[in-house]
Amino acid sequence: MEMWMKVTYAILIGMMIIAIWPRAKHMLTNSPKPTGDDWRSVLLPLAGVVLFVMLLISMV
Repeated sequence: MEMWMKVTYAILIGMMIIAIWPRAKHMLTNSPKPTGDDWRSVLLPLAGVVLFVMLLISMV
């Protein structure tokens, strides 16, 4: 890849981070706090995926 393309991509990525940063900061400070039910809602599907992957590995 040419050097000018690398520099252009780096500038575009930097501009994107600068544009997104204020909104991301706002969302992090004003988001609702998680409860026990929220964590359970995340951990149950995650455990299911882990068990499924372990099943697939054991079948190989």
